[in-house]
Amino acid sequence: MATYEPEAPVFCIPDEDAAIHGLSACWGLGHQLVLHAGIGKKCFIENEEVGHYDSKLKAPSMIHIMNWEVDMQNAETRKLVSESYNIFQSLQTFEPESIDTARKPHLVKFSRKYRSIVAACVQNLRKASQDPKNGEEVCEYYAVQCEVFQMIGLLWSLCEIMFVETLPGGVALQQLLDWVKWHFDQGDRLAKEILKSPNPTQSPEYWNAIYIYVLQGRIAEARNLLSLHPGRQRDIHGVYSRLDELLRKMPVFGAFTRQSLAEFDMKWRHWQDQCLQCLEDHELSSYAELETICRILTGEENVFIELRDLTGTWYQMLVAKLLYTNPTVKTFDLQYHTKSCLDAYGGSSSLTPFDNILLAALEFDIHQVIKESSTCLNNWWFSAHITDLLHHCGQLETHQLNYGSNLREFLLLEYVSSLMSHKSMWQICMGYLDHCAESGRHYQELLVERIPLQTDKKALKLLEMCRDRDMKDQVKTICKVMCMQALHNGRLGSALSWCMQSKDAAFATYLSEKFLAEYTTSGDFSNLDLIDNLGPGMLLSDRLTFLGKYREFHRLYESGNFREGASLLLSLLSAKLAPKKFWLTLLTDALPLLELQDVILSSKQTYELMHSLQECRDYHTQLYTDEEYLNKHKGAFHAEKEKIELLQLALARNLAKAILEEASSS
Repeated sequence: MATYEPEAPVFCIPDEDAAIHGLSACWGLGHQLVLHAGIGKKCFIENEEVGHYDSKLKAPSMIHIMNWEVDMQNAETRKLVSESYNIFQSLQTFEPESIDTARKPHLVKFSRKYRSIVAACVQNLRKASQDPKNGEEVCEYYAVQCEVFQMIGLLWSLCEIMFVETLPGGVALQQLLDWVKWHFDQGDRLAKEILKSPNPTQSPEYWNAIYIYVLQGRIAEARNLLSLHPGRQRDIHGVYSRLDELLRKMPVFGAFTRQSLAEFDMKWRHWQDQCLQCLEDHELSSYAELETICRILTGEENVFIELRDLTGTWYQMLVAKLLYTNPTVKTFDLQYHTKSCLDAYGGSSSLTPFDNILLAALEFDIHQVIKESSTCLNNWWFSAHITDLLHHCGQLETHQLNYGSNLREFLLLEYVSSLMSHKSMWQICMGYLDHCAESGRHYQELLVERIPLQTDKKALKLLEMCRDRDMKDQVKTICKVMCMQALHNGRLGSALSWCMQSKDAAFATYLSEKFLAEYTTSGDFSNLDLIDNLGPGMLLSDRLTFLGKYREFHRLYESGNFREGASLLLSLLSAKLAPKKFWLTLLTDALPLLELQDVILSSKQTYELMHSLQECRDYHTQLYTDEEYLNKHKGAFHAEKEKIELLQLALARNLAKAILEEASSS
């Protein structure tokens, strides 16, 4: 299997101004840079895209966004990201038992879940690479990705054998045979092609398929193919039967069988002596292919060299050799058997970076595995998740880095950074960062500040996540951003709702005045449902309190509760919660109460209104002393003057009626 070695990408910025005036940049989300020509200030252009204006440029420059390490963001790998996140979260909430033997099976299950989603990702990437709809370039990209995740699956399986699922006694050969079987199916592919032909045994690949099956320890499959040979049916000299009997009797050691290692070793030696005897008696000398199979069974060194093209890689040869030379090899002894296999394929000088990772795993060097995989693979998925799993297995000693974060957290942060620039992965990023004790909170704060908030739904979801994490400053920031967006789009009600959540008293006052100005212009309130249900939120600012109470006055008036409405109106004036410019509107609202047949306002209340009217008159007189202002608002001046005169007349009449009524009642 070839190793993916990424080249440094070259990005072309299609901007003539950039060539003349140079480039400026700022960080985006995660692995993202925002580039623009010149060194200018941010501005808004007509289509609402943010640009940068430089005095040397004729117009705002274009924004260019550059992302890197985005291989986990394509349509197929995003499924892997989502599924692995769920497994990761389950692993963090898993409470380990005090007894290690009870804990290990659960951790093996987590490892297999990771392995299964990698296998599914490989299948999806393979399909995408063969889909003509994707185009040649995209298919080639998916083919490379498929190869990378095949490597990841192979490596994960080996790490599971070496570090997670350590069996009693440390004998790992059966697991390694399964490892080869899962990831290298050339024997099955050859057998499938052979069986399609009318005469399978005449196929040039017939014996190669049998050799591969024997080398992989798949004896049943090898015997089935061998039984198809015409010589097996005639078998005048019994050589086929003799070899088939040796294959059938081959002892297999399983970690959960009842036989001891010593008992198995005795059976194995006896069986291999029979294989050697068969060779020494030259029973198979006239049957070169059968003799080759028998040489494999005896573990002869040269036969593995001869068949190295069939094993394909040094690590497949390693497993095959151990099967027939040292089937009870312990996991920690595997490293001592690699040299001869490496030499068969050109020695250590011909190793690829991926080979070095596998070799480090066989040498039990966990940190080297992590270091090499972080360099060799084109994403941080494997390094981050295998390190986290090994951390929970107790296999990883905390490796402190210079800036204070441990190795597990460092890799998780790198993985999260590679996801941040995708618009839909911020929730997953927040979840991973929850489990980074050292720097996770800081990263979360930076992430929240850079998430674009296009919709209220997204903002509410982010708001909930911030509240769950007690991120008070970020909650305020989100509310303020959404408040400004709503105001910019002319949605006053939504703006006020977000403002109340942000607890911004100054902006609540500003929005309240917007509502009052709207009422002054149109004579009605918009967003009545919101204003009617402000509740305790109206106490955020005096102006908002006034808005809520003023709306309450209107409800009392509409329901015919005139006396309570009049008392509330007076209290609003006496408390001076309303801006002076709105007093005339308040006093005008009292006119219908003054014109009613029944006396609603007492003489005392009428005097209070007269006092307020005088203050209002003084304010407007002062306002119009500026001749320029008066000329500009002459129409408004005459209208207000007329209202004040009407109010004076109405108050005088009401005062007379109130005094007479009070006198008669006393």
